Amino acid sequence: MQKLLAALSITLSAAVLVAPPVWAEPGIERAGAVEIPEGPAQAWLLADLGTGRILASRNPYEPHAPASTIKALLAMVVLDQLALNAVIVAKPDNTDVECSCAGVRAGRAYTVRQLLDGLMLVSGNDAANTLAEGLGGYQTAVARMNAKAVTLGARNTHASSPSGLDGPGMESITTPFDLAVIYRAALRYPAFAAIARQPSSLFPTDDGPKEIVNQNELLKRYPGTLVGKTGYTNLARHTFVGGAQRNGHSLVVVQMYGTGDMYGQAIGLLDWGFSQYG
Repeated sequence: MQKLLAALSITLSAAVLVAPPVWAEPGIERAGAVEIPEGPAQAWLLADLGTGRILASRNPYEPHAPASTIKALLAMVVLDQLALNAVIVAKPDNTDVECSCAGVRAGRAYTVRQLLDGLMLVSGNDAANTLAEGLGGYQTAVARMNAKAVTLGARNTHASSPSGLDGPGMESITTPFDLAVIYRAALRYPAFAAIARQPSSLFPTDDGPKEIVNQNELLKRYPGTLVGKTGYTNLARHTFVGGAQRNGHSLVVVQMYGTGDMYGQAIGLLDWGFSQYG
């Protein structure tokens, strides 16, 4: 096991314009070499959700494509702008998208809550596009996502699509540090926190409601899980953001540009992080 430096007194900072300031720009104070669980992610970060203290990291400012982990940023913009019971009618171009999909059908009306369930539980790219429609359209939604990132202090984040899909002309970028900032902020929204940890939900179809099951394996594998969002594109490779609480402490783990068992690494890092509190 490689020895990595755990910078125990580093904090994350975001310049928050509305809420009180949260994470301050990190200043590295070396705390000695500590054995950290290894894993497949090239860049990762583990931090305390309550204090913002970075417990350990590898390449936390290295830029990578976020894939579907960026959907939390869209969710916050939606919750800022739209009521959960607001209704959006899906258009054909909202559903003409590379899946994963929740099963949105063009011409059908959905509540914002139903679409957020589809967005966060099964990573529905069709749900992302339909929510973007409710925000004023694709480009308006992306612009609002990027503006939100700036207000949170995620200054190295640039979304190019509501869903995290990428490709020529729509390259999105972020860092483990920025994703930690984004998910820490998202978990302060009660609706987001409730949606992220629900094991399943019902999604409307022409044949009646169908069950959609949360893809976050930590819900079954890790007691105290608060959130988990996977992502994958050819550019991003595997990405994951997870959070959990134990004995009064809450942690967030961010992993980017991985190729193997991301859940195994996340569990190891969370266990290691909670062990630091004695």
